[in-house]
Amino acid sequence: MSGTSEGPTPAADLDRSAVTDSDHSTYDRVFGAAPLAMAVVDRQGLVLRANPAFGELLGTDCDTLTGRAAAELVDLTADARSWHAYREVLCGRQARLRCTRRLKHPEGNSVWVQLTVAPLADGADVLLSVADISARRELQARLRHLQMHDPVTRLPNRTLFFERLSAALESESYEHRGTGRIGLCYLDLDGFKAVNDTLGHRVGDRLLAAVAERLTRVADEAGYARAATPLVARLGGDEFALLVEDSTGTEQLADLAESALAALQEPYDLAGQRLSLTASIGVVERHAAGTTATGLMQAADTTLYWAKADGKGRWTLFDPERNAHRMTRQALSSTLRPAIERGEFALEYQPLVGMEDGRLSGVEALVRWHHPQFGTLTPNRFIGLAEEDGSIVQLGRWALVTACRQARRWQLDHPGEPPIFVSVNVAVRQVWDSDLVADVAETLAETGLAPHLLQLELTESAVMGSAGRPLQALQALSDMGVRIAIDDFGTGYSNLAYLSRLPVSTLKLDGSFVRGFQYEEAPKGAAPNPADEVIVEAMIQLAHRLGLTVTAECVETSAQATRLRRIGCDTGQGWLYSRPVPPDRISELLGARAYTATT
Repeated sequence: MSGTSEGPTPAADLDRSAVTDSDHSTYDRVFGAAPLAMAVVDRQGLVLRANPAFGELLGTDCDTLTGRAAAELVDLTADARSWHAYREVLCGRQARLRCTRRLKHPEGNSVWVQLTVAPLADGADVLLSVADISARRELQARLRHLQMHDPVTRLPNRTLFFERLSAALESESYEHRGTGRIGLCYLDLDGFKAVNDTLGHRVGDRLLAAVAERLTRVADEAGYARAATPLVARLGGDEFALLVEDSTGTEQLADLAESALAALQEPYDLAGQRLSLTASIGVVERHAAGTTATGLMQAADTTLYWAKADGKGRWTLFDPERNAHRMTRQALSSTLRPAIERGEFALEYQPLVGMEDGRLSGVEALVRWHHPQFGTLTPNRFIGLAEEDGSIVQLGRWALVTACRQARRWQLDHPGEPPIFVSVNVAVRQVWDSDLVADVAETLAETGLAPHLLQLELTESAVMGSAGRPLQALQALSDMGVRIAIDDFGTGYSNLAYLSRLPVSTLKLDGSFVRGFQYEEAPKGAAPNPADEVIVEAMIQLAHRLGLTVTAECVETSAQATRLRRIGCDTGQGWLYSRPVPPDRISELLGARAYTATT
């Protein structure tokens, strides 16, 4: 302090050399009465004098502290950084040290203090001051607890969960101890929104609290035989997490998930309401090394979605292969439209061969995506995605124009041969989201292809039950002279009677029927009983009575072709004749008088 008029102040202001001899008694009274615990320490770190507040803080008489090492009294040797800074202050190379310590009182209680070490003005000694900040620390702890815990369930909240997760994934946490693995059960209540909507948020909150109690009990039971209890947290809404540090493998996480499901399925009695509840859980277990909090949560979220999609009320383990398929699907979906614009798609053509004369009568156009990363992709990899995001309209229009232009080119290049028709697949969304009739009319006019040389294929489920705009579009196309074919027939409604009211000219039998024609001939003396052949023959006869032709897909053997021919099938398509091929290969086949089957 400077003079004696000011009360106890920070250490640097206490300067005995600045007071006169007549003021020494005043200085002593101020030092002794100061509520702030203080001690004068020499440059060797020994206590020269301590005030009563300092002795009271340490639970001893202040006079007994003289000659003691100050650093030991206030635990400054606890960490290397503070110890080094303290010595720098003693040596005069550092102006001040301020740090926080937790001191043990002889009576057993702990005291949080803030230490300040600074040189006195005379430069001979330093002053150590110790401020009790226990109350402030306790308030901070209470505030932190409120900040880090959910008020409804009293569980750790999302913030605290990610703090614990991030700490568990730091290398210092697992490199030299434990299993080096981490596991997570990410849980979502099934149908919780209905509880809030029908019974109100008060009952919903009580249900969440009851769920939290059961999950906590499950975690406690799981931790009995292990070193640590799983952390249970509410991440928000009706989402909970059980974090397992130092997990022992997927079996441990599976047991935890099973226990959680069983506990949550027991009925709840809330405010006179008896409720039943199920949950879906995504389970992830992996090495902590190389894992990030974001990556772990993304995997858990994906796996939780799988559990929901697979039927709810269950747990599902993260599957890297399934996730890779999902990521590929997402990557394809995001690049579909640009790929169409970049010209990454091409058409191949599979021959349609007359069963009676063996001649090439038409081809089906099949789209291929030459993806720069994933190679050549067949329609089953991307058509569903195109239908979901609407790019099927743009892709379908491109396929229609390309196929019609190619069919016209074959006709011009082979004027002496009967022209073949081209069959193009059409998605239902093309009928609803675009003017398909106008697109077809414009394409035929642009390419010069006769309408009867174009066949449009729609799936059975899309055509059966068609009404309104789809039926009007099909009728207009049929009136234009375009052929309409039902693809994969026999797998959907199979309502043959309804066909008489549809402008359909061809049925394409699903390949599953043809694959049933596997045997070459019945054993000697035994009568064959081919159920598929009976069904196919009945469909062919009915189709013929309705004035329709029939095409069999997936014809792979000559025996299948012979039997299909015997029961009256009109056209065959499959690897017996050819795989889908580029346009120039079809040009080669057009010159042959009859089609030669190939593999």
